[in-house]
Amino acid sequence: MKRCPTCQQTYTDETLKFCRDDGATLITDDSLQAESATQILPSSHSGDQSHAQTLHNAKSETTTSVLDVDKATAQTAGLKEPRPTSSAEQHSTKRISPRRIGFALALIALLLTVLVCGYWFSARRSANATQIEAIAVLPFQNESGNAEMEYLSDGMTESLITSLSQLPKLNVKARSSVFRYKGKETSVQTIGKELSVQAVLTGRVIARGEDLALYVELVDAATENVLWKADYKRQMANLATLQSEIARDVADKLKVKLSGADEQRLAKNYTENADAYQLYLRGRFYTNKRTPKDSQKAIEYFNQAIAADPKYALAFASLADAYSILSSFGGAPSHEAMPKAREAVLKALSLDNNLAEAHAALGLILSSYDYDFAGAEREFRRAIELNPNYATAHHYYAQLLNNLSRFEEASAEYRRALEVDPLSLIINRHYGESLFFARRYDAGLAQLKKTVELDANFASVYASLALLYQVKGNYAESVEAQAREQELFGNTANAALIRESFARGGWKEFLRVVTEAPEPILSPWHNAAAFHAELGNK
Repeated sequence: MKRCPTCQQTYTDETLKFCRDDGATLITDDSLQAESATQILPSSHSGDQSHAQTLHNAKSETTTSVLDVDKATAQTAGLKEPRPTSSAEQHSTKRISPRRIGFALALIALLLTVLVCGYWFSARRSANATQIEAIAVLPFQNESGNAEMEYLSDGMTESLITSLSQLPKLNVKARSSVFRYKGKETSVQTIGKELSVQAVLTGRVIARGEDLALYVELVDAATENVLWKADYKRQMANLATLQSEIARDVADKLKVKLSGADEQRLAKNYTENADAYQLYLRGRFYTNKRTPKDSQKAIEYFNQAIAADPKYALAFASLADAYSILSSFGGAPSHEAMPKAREAVLKALSLDNNLAEAHAALGLILSSYDYDFAGAEREFRRAIELNPNYATAHHYYAQLLNNLSRFEEASAEYRRALEVDPLSLIINRHYGESLFFARRYDAGLAQLKKTVELDANFASVYASLALLYQVKGNYAESVEAQAREQELFGNTANAALIRESFARGGWKEFLRVVTEAPEPILSPWHNAAAFHAELGNK
């Protein structure tokens, strides 16, 4: 039997040499002859087995034929021969189960979710990094090599705080809070947590002769990375204008959105006179010491600043503050100091009616000296309207509301003051006293204890603690608080007498000793009349 090697057609005619279909030379195939013989003489296998074998052979021949055709086509096209399909590849072409498809889709969805969330958090972190809402301007370091230049570094810090605090969308921590870090090695991260700020501005001042150099850095409070830094080198004659320039630069780097009014506030210079400005800074330096002697020095410097620039409204407002402090600390009788304070503040307002410091100073005079409570409230509200970040105005207003028994309103103002000035000892103490007068004794006690935690050597807070302990019936704690107060004031003999009297006879003996003493043992703000009443004295 013969077969065509191309089309696989078989022929039984042994004399035939060429394929009738394609003309290819036929070949003799012995296997086909054996197969033909098998078909003529069936084996002992069943018919089903023979049929299965026939199908297998046919399948093999068909596969071989296809491969041969593919091989020939590839060779004609100049391509590589097709690779036979392996059993593994044949298996992989089987239909994928729906369960596997569902698992794959779920995995893809999970990966997409992770990618989207990662992008969102990254974008949010990036946005937060550029949106600083609260900042602390730390006391600039005096690196001039001259301690007398301390007024300059402190004054420039305070002036920058004052300028930036006028921006309503920026929370700028007050002077009394940031100056608690002066001279201390406190990390920026710690300061950020304690003051609840996102950024800290630090600076170094070098002043020699007429040359002035200021180096500032804006630092991320969370990472301590430097966000921005700048060097300013000027002549002392340009000191007044330098302040507004720095304020504008800082606001720009903080990405604060400024209105037209905000731009004007930052650009405003209260004086163009460099001598007047330096004298003003010296006056503020002594005002912040808050003693009668230093208040007198402050008054002298403010008067000199006014002489150098008679239209210096901020100097007039600070002069009023100095007279009020002088009166409060017993440096001058009220009937002498307060009229001078009024004259100065009215002059300030005549020069600049939009000066928040002047409205707050006038409000204090009206409330504490004139007892014009309606007028005082009007002035305090106006000061807060002009500068919502002015902690002093919130503090003064809270005191007025407390005296008028409007305790809820007072608490709100105290809390607002502490948002701007969280480490102020006097505001923290007065807030605790306000809670006491509102009969919120536990809250008041917690607030006063917090004040002690801020500074255990703050003497006057112990008088407030003593009164609150007394009302709660904690007499031992009350006596100890009063003794501690006397120790901090340097009256160790009085402190010993207070403790000895209570140890000897308890609360009644303590009351008898302090009320019968020829010289006052306790501070003036202790209610001696209440002690006498408790003893039954008339």
